[in-house]
Amino acid sequence: MRCARRYGSIALFMTTPANRKAQIDALLLKLPGVSARKINGLDAYYVSDRMFACISGAGIGLRLPVAAATELQFSRNNVVPFQPGGMASSREWVQIECADVADYEKDLDLFRASLEFVKAGRNR
Repeated sequence: MRCARRYGSIALFMTTPANRKAQIDALLLKLPGVSARKINGLDAYYVSDRMFACISGAGIGLRLPVAAATELQFSRNNVVPFQPGGMASSREWVQIECADVADYEKDLDLFRASLEFVKAGRNR
């Protein structure tokens, strides 16, 4: 459930961190073979015991082939390098940032591509 905060006559809706995670869980845990657990204080999603996605700050980090990750960073304004806690990550990781958690549903194909990439192993 989103929380409303009023500023004058305008109501802004904010998703609580717990609700945000629950919504992301509902999206990603329905994918075959996906499990969730914490790593270094971050909520992460795994397939075949390998992390393919991770909630960090205002977005979700996603592991993809370098070419796909690079293309996304140049073609979409809501995709940035994945830098959990300000630390640099590899070129295979990008972060998708959506103000409304429901918008991640539009990127379900990217989540599936990440899952398949990670499941197949690094040598791809």
